[in-house]
Amino acid sequence: MVPHLHALQNLPGLSSAGQLSLVHWPHQCEVIRDRIEHIDWTPPRPEPLYTPTGLEMKPSYQPAGEGTVIYLTEEANKDSGFVHSRVRGLSPSKQILHQNGDNTLIFEARFESGNLQKVVKVNEFEYQLTLRTDLYTSKYTQWYYFQVSNTQAGMPYRFTIVNFTKPNSLYKRGMRPLLYSEADAKKHNVGWRRTGNEIKYYRNNAGQGGQQYFSLTWTFQFPHNRDTCYFAHCYPYTYSNLQEYLVAISKDPVKSKFCKIHILCHSLARNIVYVLTITNPHEGDKDTKRKAVILTARVHPGETNTSWIMKGFLDYILGNSGNAQVLRDNFVFKVVPMLNPDGVIVGNHRCSLAGQDLNRKYKSNLKEFYPSIWYTRNMIKRVMEERDILLYCDFHGHNRKKNVFVYGCERKQQAKAPNLHPRVFPLLLSKICPDKFSFPDCRFRVQKSKEGTGRVVMWKMGISNSYTLEASICGSKLGQRRSTHFNTKDLESVGHHFCDALLDYCVPNMKYYLCLKEHEEMVKQQAKVNSEGLNSDVLDRDSSTQTSNSSDSCDLVAHQLKLGTKIKTKTSGEHIHRIAKDRSRESKNTQGIETLHKIFQELDPVGRDLNWGTIPQPIEHFISQNLFLPPTALQEMCYASERGGVRPVSGCHPPKMESRSREKEEKIHHRVKLPITASVKQVGECFSSKRLTHGAEGNHEKPSVSQESKKSVSHAVVLATRENFHSSSFNLISQKMKKYESKSVSNSPEKTFEYSKGHDPNAKSSSSKEERKMKERLPSKATRPSKNKTANQDIRPRSTFKCEEESSHV
Repeated sequence: MVPHLHALQNLPGLSSAGQLSLVHWPHQCEVIRDRIEHIDWTPPRPEPLYTPTGLEMKPSYQPAGEGTVIYLTEEANKDSGFVHSRVRGLSPSKQILHQNGDNTLIFEARFESGNLQKVVKVNEFEYQLTLRTDLYTSKYTQWYYFQVSNTQAGMPYRFTIVNFTKPNSLYKRGMRPLLYSEADAKKHNVGWRRTGNEIKYYRNNAGQGGQQYFSLTWTFQFPHNRDTCYFAHCYPYTYSNLQEYLVAISKDPVKSKFCKIHILCHSLARNIVYVLTITNPHEGDKDTKRKAVILTARVHPGETNTSWIMKGFLDYILGNSGNAQVLRDNFVFKVVPMLNPDGVIVGNHRCSLAGQDLNRKYKSNLKEFYPSIWYTRNMIKRVMEERDILLYCDFHGHNRKKNVFVYGCERKQQAKAPNLHPRVFPLLLSKICPDKFSFPDCRFRVQKSKEGTGRVVMWKMGISNSYTLEASICGSKLGQRRSTHFNTKDLESVGHHFCDALLDYCVPNMKYYLCLKEHEEMVKQQAKVNSEGLNSDVLDRDSSTQTSNSSDSCDLVAHQLKLGTKIKTKTSGEHIHRIAKDRSRESKNTQGIETLHKIFQELDPVGRDLNWGTIPQPIEHFISQNLFLPPTALQEMCYASERGGVRPVSGCHPPKMESRSREKEEKIHHRVKLPITASVKQVGECFSSKRLTHGAEGNHEKPSVSQESKKSVSHAVVLATRENFHSSSFNLISQKMKKYESKSVSNSPEKTFEYSKGHDPNAKSSSSKEERKMKERLPSKATRPSKNKTANQDIRPRSTFKCEEESSHV
């Protein structure tokens, strides 16, 4: 039985005046009394990665006895394990006695989230640094965060950190350290920024007993004399920062109505683990119908970028936008923003004060050792008893890969209901956030070594959409953000986009079905590659190890397909020829999907409420022929409500005759015929900018079709008066189709479909016969199935949606 959560107003350390709860440290930790604070600032332009010159130096490790030790903290790891905690820790002792005229730098890291164990002065401007391992362990050195004072401006300093343990690092791929200057913050309002030249990550000569160590070295210049500066591996986000954020929410009269802050549990050091419940007030039994979304972060303390993503998510969901209102109306969000507050406070990289990686302990029943994990798992179990859980996601940072991506879970035969398909949500996220989120980097295989992670345990508990969101500590290699670092606003935007993707995922719109279509093509492509006995060349291999939260395998998309035939052996020439032929066909399919995306971006740039009643007939026909949709989606797409009744979209099945008055029928004369299997090229021809011009009196140019010869389609096609069709993407399509303008499409033996045109008195007699023939071919109004009309009238507005899985969805 899970104990009930305590309300925020009952917290012993958070007063009604909004003061912070006191921070508890392990009893042997020395802590300076100064409060470390940094301003929020975003660089005006994305900061580029470092480009190696090939001339970078590799300083040698200075063994004990060489150089001058100017900073040393050994007290923290004197005990073999955690014993007890105290508020604010021990008062610190002085590290070095600074004298006038001494230009030696002064180092300090005995503050919240700080990490630095030892500093050796090699010469006047060169220093060798050693990081502290996670408390009560002998490993995990990655996170660093320290203070430097007594600086000299313009001098060529060199720092070298000598005890990294991972052979691969993003510092090898251009990542640069972060620098913060208090003088710049006060004078110029400039915060954290990238710094460093001659950056080199390499194996050094410090290893003993088979243990290998790696060094990171860089040069830089301080911007001001006698300044106080800070260096960090990533943007710091401390436990006190979180408490300040929560205090602001609790004091906000609006946000506090739909965001309730509770105590989930206390950590080993007696620090509070918070849980937020976010949903709009409900009436009666409506709340039980709302599905839940579970989000967690900072199980690994050194992955500080995840707190910035979480902040972006909370800023969005607690905002007053229409989308935030819809999400709060239809979901109950359970958010644990900091799972490992003890590790965050002491500056650990990966572990808690138990000396263990908490993201491998979700199967453990040792509540006393891993309280935040035990209570989180049991809180989720209790939520599952009350309501369905749509999605679980644990936010993580990645230290060896760029971009943002997810790790998910799926079985070989995944359920086909749309909201149960684990690949659709990350694919949507990749469309919304194309310059940061990479779908090819996502993995969905469940490894045995990951069975204790939150993602896998929640999946086995029954949450089909269970993810680990991985965000690079460095930056992106996609689009306009290629070869640039992420800043805090970039990370917060990932949280915003997560909300947008959740909204699109829960209420399937055209963007959702386009992603399904694209995923089908990817599965087919991967199946063909696998059937040839080749490794995937469209999915990256993961570079993770057992100490990472990554999946180690190269996940193959087509493992969910059952290949009924055996692979036949072929000669290498036939083998290569077939692969080339298949890839050519796949390329055409991909172009079709890209064209669909371009069309919908023009029709509905926001991607929210597409009005099918205003879409021109040629585009409707192209969409319906190139996009497979489930029956419920066709119902909404093919029968858009209008002022005079319902109108079917051309090309949807089963075809319907629209009900027109006699006056309207007399106005319809000319029709353009295109094959029912209109290709991208044929429809693209209709998008030519030459055909999208307005007449002098606001009328469009009308196409004329020779009713006698019926050999070609005119150069002018009637389109709706939508100015956004005059766009670069449609012009691009038309330019590529110029060579097809003179070709005939009426000679095709395929059936043709007629598109309605405007009034033309000269063609009344020539078109009336065709109208009568069409009426005879298509079912009359009296013979239409009534269920379609009824279903059409039951289209629900988006603001009151319910995430019910449709059994008819693919």
